[in-house]
Amino acid sequence: MPWNSFATPLIGKGVRWAARVTKHGGSAFPGKVIERLDPTFLARTLGQLPLGVVLVSGTNGKTTTTRMVASMLADLGLKVFTNPTGSNFTRGVVSALLTEVNLAGKLDADIAVLELDEAYAVHFVRQVKPRYALLLNVMRDQLDRFGEIDTTARLLSHVAEVTTGTVVLNREDPRIAALASKVPIGTEVGYFGLADELKRYFPSDDDMATTVSVESNLAGESEESVGPANESQEPLTGVDKDGALSKNISADVTLMAVGDHRATFRMDDADYATGVKLEGVYNLYNAAAALAVVRAVQKDAKNLALSPQTTIRIGSLAARERAFADADNAKLIAAVSQVTPAFGRGEIIEVNGSPVELLLVKNPMGFRLSLASFDPAGADTMIVINDEYADGRDMSWLWDVDFTSLRSSGVAMVSGVRAWDMALRLGYDQVPVDATDTSIESALAAFVGGNPGKPKHIYCTYTSMLKVRSALAQVANVADAGVGK
Repeated sequence: MPWNSFATPLIGKGVRWAARVTKHGGSAFPGKVIERLDPTFLARTLGQLPLGVVLVSGTNGKTTTTRMVASMLADLGLKVFTNPTGSNFTRGVVSALLTEVNLAGKLDADIAVLELDEAYAVHFVRQVKPRYALLLNVMRDQLDRFGEIDTTARLLSHVAEVTTGTVVLNREDPRIAALASKVPIGTEVGYFGLADELKRYFPSDDDMATTVSVESNLAGESEESVGPANESQEPLTGVDKDGALSKNISADVTLMAVGDHRATFRMDDADYATGVKLEGVYNLYNAAAALAVVRAVQKDAKNLALSPQTTIRIGSLAARERAFADADNAKLIAAVSQVTPAFGRGEIIEVNGSPVELLLVKNPMGFRLSLASFDPAGADTMIVINDEYADGRDMSWLWDVDFTSLRSSGVAMVSGVRAWDMALRLGYDQVPVDATDTSIESALAAFVGGNPGKPKHIYCTYTSMLKVRSALAQVANVADAGVGK
């Protein structure tokens, strides 16, 4: 440890206070300072946790799935530390730790559930070996950072290689399923998956094709026939012990059916139907992923749990572990039913009598699934596209999104740094656009000021979502998600 490590919590809390008062530096700024002053703070602090670290990574769904896992573990009795803002670089985790440790550097938690950016997960695991890893998917995202998706898969392979307890993989994503061959001896592998009839709703990156090129190739076929290029091809679903792709990998949790705020999950050969508070069909699949990793943690807890008599004698941690280990599948389903959306991911803010729904989009798959999940009929639509570093500079992925579902309703407003690029893309899909304004503040004021009482959908990239929330906070009640208003 550095000689000055005893002062790290005090220095970090002071930097965090100054950053919030001066509104300078962002939510990850204190972590950046502490990483330089005390490089061992992250590993030293997380090393205190008796149940270790759950690392969540992948292209789509990291923030919401992290929230699900943390919420479920807490509902089932554990004390959980997490990074709730979506600041998913190592410095963001350090910043979140600084809010929770006391001045002696102690963290009052049993387990950590952490979202990590695909690239920064590699840096994280060099310092902290996770006990559990949940790897969600690999899609084209921020091509200027990651390049092709095989590069992203290789980044995630480093996480699989060092996880010490259980690696949970997406059975339906061939690049993720193939990471089972990277898992070290002694570490278990689990899967979450889809029923066959649902697979067409969740195309892999290889399944997707640009709408314009598909329509031109069909030359006269109806719009209804347009779908993923190889939708009928059965996807590969796992790997055998020699690392070869195979088709008959059983999943620990399978999403069997979806409905309006409802889902059915299969666990241990039984189906469990439940209502959910989450928005969007894609989050129901994320819920299956969350259930799978919670079950992996619970399996270990059952092996470690002490007898009730010993639990009473030893104290509260043992009691929490015992209660968590004893929770049955019905309690797990009850816990997942109570999870609410993460900020900006289906979050609803009331403005002028209208429910305004914020929908984060950052790659073709996420945008397509959002458009499929939220019916544009009866609602006003706004799209806000930025190209700052956190969004990815390369916006060419917009051409791989099918916007034809917006043809009949149109888009009321397009905004952001790349507003005109977005408007051009909509034009190619014959989607009418009422107004285009690169200023998010003025565009948002016009959008939410029109048609009071009518529901509104705002699709936005990450940095534009933060600016939309900030602007809405001036006229409505917006929860402080840890990144300020």
